[in-house]
Amino acid sequence: MSINLETLLEIIIAIVIIICVILGYLYFHQKKRIPEIIESARLAWREKELDNLRKEQKELAFNDSMTQLKSWRQQELDLSKKQQLETARKEMTVQFEQWKLSYTKEMRQDAIQKSKSTIAGKVTEHFIPYLPEFTYNPKDARFLGSPIDFIIFDGLDEGELRRVIFAEIKTNTSKLSQRERQLRDVVQAKKVEWVKIATQIDLDSDKIYAGETPNIENDDNVVARKALLKIIRDRFSV
Repeated sequence: MSINLETLLEIIIAIVIIICVILGYLYFHQKKRIPEIIESARLAWREKELDNLRKEQKELAFNDSMTQLKSWRQQELDLSKKQQLETARKEMTVQFEQWKLSYTKEMRQDAIQKSKSTIAGKVTEHFIPYLPEFTYNPKDARFLGSPIDFIIFDGLDEGELRRVIFAEIKTNTSKLSQRERQLRDVVQAKKVEWVKIATQIDLDSDKIYAGETPNIENDDNVVARKALLKIIRDRFSV
């Protein structure tokens, strides 16, 4: 029985020695790779930091670009407003001077006041896109004057046209004229269409064609067509 215990003890000691030898071998083997493992971890950490830095730089560059774009658009809008206001002031001065020269000193005071009101209304039509009451982008507005004051292409300056608006400007107690009411009723009834008119102009001859070629020998508008052709040639030196 004692022999068996001694043998068992020897076996256990041998196993422990073998385990210690294996652990020692693994330790010394892995000890040589520790610098390599540390260097690999350092490179991985460095690459991660560089990726984060690049992302931050891209985000900063994008934000800076958007800020510059908004600033540029605001400067363009301010410049456009300034130019339009200056043009409106000049037009008001010219119209008022023309009005003073066209009437005599004997004109009644009430007629003078009416003329001033008319001029003020005309000038207001030019100023209105830059007043607080005008809720659209001034660059989207196109002034016509008659039979409607403005056509507003809402969103056109932003590159995304949302709708087309007919706008009539009235000051104080002014009312719509008969034509303006007719235009309002037609638009509200949605009787609005899109039409493309194709016109052919032959600058090498005395003929102007609109759509299919007509027999202009019997056309009552031959003189008007030739006059239009002459204007185009003179304008573009054709």
